[in-house]
Amino acid sequence: MKERVIIIMGVSGSGKSTIGQLLAQKIGAVFLDGDDFHPPSNIAKMRAGIPLDDDDRQGWLEALGREIRSATQTTIIACSALKNSYRRILEGADFVFLKGSQQLLAQRLSQRTDHYMPASLLRSQLEALEEPSDALTLDIKKSPQILVDEIIAWM
Repeated sequence: MKERVIIIMGVSGSGKSTIGQLLAQKIGAVFLDGDDFHPPSNIAKMRAGIPLDDDDRQGWLEALGREIRSATQTTIIACSALKNSYRRILEGADFVFLKGSQQLLAQRLSQRTDHYMPASLLRSQLEALEEPSDALTLDIKKSPQILVDEIIAWM
């Protein structure tokens, strides 16, 4: 398998971190959680239930873009990458889009207790989402293991 950077993308609650970690473990890749690259000001906004705008995301995306360009081994990154313009900043990566219904996403978010992103921001993320036309698109109704196996087959 050739070395590459794969971004596991989707809105909050789609399973980006879970799938990204499992995939990285299974193929021996590096895993990076895009949330770890947010500046404290972005985290404070999200924690307060305030959606991020393009200006808020710019520095965060640029930091992730630098990670992509400097990767020396296969790297899996969990990142929402909601808009086409964001994905252009993340150039050099291949994208896997985790897609699910608003109902399933909301259900997952309501059960999550360990994240600063409140369920109330799901609507703003869905409104901002521009579904990619050039990504592997997977249905999050499937089990994490099946999704990982599908990504590996695609790779």
